[in-house]
Amino acid sequence: MTDPEAGPLKVQRPGAPGLTTPTEIGVARAAALFERVDPAAAAAHLEPVLAADPSSAAGWILLARIRLVLDEVDKALEAANRAIALAPEDPRPLAIASRALTLLGQHEEAVTMAYRAVIVEPKNPLWHDRVAWSLLAADRQYADAEQAARTAVGLEPNEAHFYFTHGVTLDALGHADQARQAFLLSLRLEPENPVAQHRLAVLNGEQVRVPEKRKRGWKIFGKRGADADVPARPEEYLP
Repeated sequence: MTDPEAGPLKVQRPGAPGLTTPTEIGVARAAALFERVDPAAAAAHLEPVLAADPSSAAGWILLARIRLVLDEVDKALEAANRAIALAPEDPRPLAIASRALTLLGQHEEAVTMAYRAVIVEPKNPLWHDRVAWSLLAADRQYADAEQAARTAVGLEPNEAHFYFTHGVTLDALGHADQARQAFLLSLRLEPENPVAQHRLAVLNGEQVRVPEKRKRGWKIFGKRGADADVPARPEEYLP
């Protein structure tokens, strides 16, 4: 499972070689439940595991991701901060905390956390994408947001979502023609994506941009096989 806040879910499956402690086994079982799109069950399984062993950074990272999916943003931030304290060299909890802070309206802190993730792992396009969205949500420094989105595209030129992000940043800067090209590139990779289709239609004057309240919920940006029902890309909710 992959999402733009946390990167790949780096947890071994139950029964896999190398799982030797009750904590590792418990975290792996919770991850399996999460992958089956049952976040409530995953949280219920993981909570007692972390109560018994609060030193598991992997467990707190997973719980932070689960809390975001459950729209429990304050708890997600708390779990992410626990993971950051345990594993400051891991960019994933930094990105999760950034997303939670964005949803809580704490934009300065969200931007800082996103840049910290980039510093830890500068070659991962997910963290540059998070920088772009944190700046967009803050309604400032659109040029920096565009640069971050462009970097993400350069690092992973086959991911539709990064072109979509780039298009949104270019639109925010008023570069309609370039934004249109970015959305077309995104749709070339994911032709049926309704969000990119809508943004392109708005640019083309075929639909009216309707202001909407920023929501905390998560929506998927495109569907991919077994992950089709996994809420993976919350940035779609940003107007």
